[in-house]
Amino acid sequence: MGGRQTPSLAFWLLKPRALPYTARQGRRTTMLNTKDVAILRDLADCVADIAALAVQEEKRALWRKLNAREPARPMVMIDQVCWNEMDIDDELTLQCADAECRGYEDYFRKTIYQWKHFPVDMVVEPFIRVPKAIHNSGFGIGVQEETAISDPTNSVVGHKYENQFQTEADLEKIRMPQVSHDTAETERRLTVAHEIFDGLIEVRPWGVAPYLSLWDPIATWMGVENALYSLVDKPDYMHCLLTRLTDGYLGLLDQLEEQGLLCEPQSLIHCTGAYTNDLPAPGYDPGKPRTKDLWMFGLAQMLSTVSPDMFREFEVDYTRRLCERFGLVYYGCCDPLDGKMAEVRMIPNVRKVSMSPWVNEERGAAEIGGDFVYSRKPNPVLLATDRFSPDQVRADLVATRSVCEKNGCPLEFILKDISTVCYHPERLFQWGHIAMQVAGG
Repeated sequence: MGGRQTPSLAFWLLKPRALPYTARQGRRTTMLNTKDVAILRDLADCVADIAALAVQEEKRALWRKLNAREPARPMVMIDQVCWNEMDIDDELTLQCADAECRGYEDYFRKTIYQWKHFPVDMVVEPFIRVPKAIHNSGFGIGVQEETAISDPTNSVVGHKYENQFQTEADLEKIRMPQVSHDTAETERRLTVAHEIFDGLIEVRPWGVAPYLSLWDPIATWMGVENALYSLVDKPDYMHCLLTRLTDGYLGLLDQLEEQGLLCEPQSLIHCTGAYTNDLPAPGYDPGKPRTKDLWMFGLAQMLSTVSPDMFREFEVDYTRRLCERFGLVYYGCCDPLDGKMAEVRMIPNVRKVSMSPWVNEERGAAEIGGDFVYSRKPNPVLLATDRFSPDQVRADLVATRSVCEKNGCPLEFILKDISTVCYHPERLFQWGHIAMQVAGG
C-alpha cells in the first residue's frame, strides 16, 4: 500500500578453487562458479566488517530504549527506497550470473550502499538470513487487475482491481491456508549459503515473519471503491468475508507454530527497529518460536475515510483476535489514526502507532502521549518536487519533534514509500543528514 534481524566472526578471504562449488538441489546439482562466489565473499566480508562496528550495538540499545518508551532521543529510519533511481558509479549493479547468487548480491549491495550514503539509525547484522522453503497455499484467490506504468524501471505501478466478491456464492472461493515445509529445499539453500559464506558471516535459516492485514487482500480482490460501498450496502456480507479471513489467519498461525516455521525475534518490524527487552517471551525455544515471541504489524489503510465506529466494527473487532496472540504490535501505515486512537487502544499489545503524513499532528500527539511510540511518517513528496528544499524538510521534522516533546511522546521518524526522488539520490542523503541533526544523533 511491508522484519529484518551474535557470535564472533573470523575474517579471512577465500581463494578461488579450481572446481566449481556445488550443492544438492533434490536430484539435481546447482553449480556455482568461482567468480560469483568471489564476488559474494568480497561483499559479505565488507558487510561483516560493518556489522562488527561498535556503533551497531549502540544503535540496538537506542532502539531498545525507544521501544521501552524511555527514549534517549528520537530514532530515524529510511526504507522502501526507489532503488531504480539510486545507482551511483555502478554501486548497485549486479555482477553475479546465477539467480540465487544475485539475490544475495542485491541484498549486500543495498546494505553497503545505505550504510555509506544514508545509514541514519539502521543496524547492520552479522548474519545472512536464508529463507526456509515454506509454502503457503493462501486463500485460493488470484488477483485480476489492470496496471498503469509511468516509469518502467520502477516497481511502483498503478492498479485497477476487478471485483471478485459480489454474490453469496463468491464467499465460497475462500479456502483456508495450508502450510508445508520443503525440508530438502531448505537444506539445499543452507548448503549453498554455507559453501559461499562460511568463515565470513553467520548463516541463519529464517522462518515466517507474519504480516496479517485483512484489508490489503480485500482491496486486491474487490477494489477499494467496491469494498467501501459494500460496508454500507452489504455489511453482513463483509462481516462474513472478514470472519473467514480472520479464521484463516488464525489457522495459519497455528500451523506455523506447530511446525516451528516462525522466524526468530525480528530486527525490523514494518520499517522500524524491533529491538526490545520485552521479547522473546519467557519459555522461548529458538527451535520453535511462538507468535508471542514476535512483533506483528497491522493496518487498514483503505478504511482511512470511514468513521471511528465503522473502523472498530470492521477492523478492530477482527484484528484484535490476531494481535492478542503476539508479543508486541506496530499498528498503522498510511492510514491517518489521529482521530481513531480510542479504537486503536482496543487492539491488544500495541506498542507503536503510525502517524502518517495525513494526520493532525497535534491531535495525534495528544492522543498518544507517553503510552505508545509516535511513529511519524514524514511525507516523501518533499523529495519528489521539482525543487528540493532542505529548509522545508528541516521545518517539517522540527515541527514533529516539538509537538512530541510538548506531549511527552516517544518519537521515531520513518521515511518510507519513496516512489521517486526525481533521479536525484543526493536528496535522500540530505534528508537523512538533516533528520539525524533534528533527532540529535
